[in-house]
Amino acid sequence: MNSRNVLFVEMKWLWLRLIFFASVLSHAGYSSVQLYNHPIQLRRVRRSLDTDIKTLVHAFVMSRVDYCNAIFARSPRYITDKLQCVLNAAANLVTGTHKFDHGLSHLLHEELHWLGVPERIHYKLGVTVHRCLQYKAPVYLVDCCTPVSDILSRRHLWSATRHHLTVPRYRLSTFGRKTFSVTSQMVWNSLQDSLRKPALTSNSFRQSLKTNLFRRYHSAHTAQ
Repeated sequence: MNSRNVLFVEMKWLWLRLIFFASVLSHAGYSSVQLYNHPIQLRRVRRSLDTDIKTLVHAFVMSRVDYCNAIFARSPRYITDKLQCVLNAAANLVTGTHKFDHGLSHLLHEELHWLGVPERIHYKLGVTVHRCLQYKAPVYLVDCCTPVSDILSRRHLWSATRHHLTVPRYRLSTFGRKTFSVTSQMVWNSLQDSLRKPALTSNSFRQSLKTNLFRRYHSAHTAQ
């Protein structure tokens, strides 16, 4: 391959990176702007509502924050922070606090029992992989999840006995690792061994995963 072809390939990958980051950033920005209006509007009409405000927040805000948020996996923090601002505004609305009050993170996790945006993405990917391994997800997602124990040449490995998944090779660290076939496997392999047991039902897995994510939050903040 001559120098001109090498330059063309490099420019092509650079262009693809720019398109990917621009699309993810614009989606995050658009979603946060649209969602941020919901807590503001609910705060204005709060006194005239008969329905519990927490129910309305779950219906109009939380469901939208979780919608397609798996595409933000392994994204820079400044991208996920846009959705976190919406989550914080919803927490302020439910608890009656204000934007710059201290202890918002404590309220979010301790009183409301809400996960932060990065943890919610982690939770969604873990649940999706569990559904794939139980053949309850679309075929194109199931095909992305291959246990190490299903590969004959790797059945003797330690990772096979721990119910790990194979992580495919990827060329670009920028967006190659952000694909579902890579990110979901990494998330699954990072879970505790008890969470990867095939005998776990869907409800037990969801509950145990959420408990584990809260424990990670508490251990991280206790260490600080």
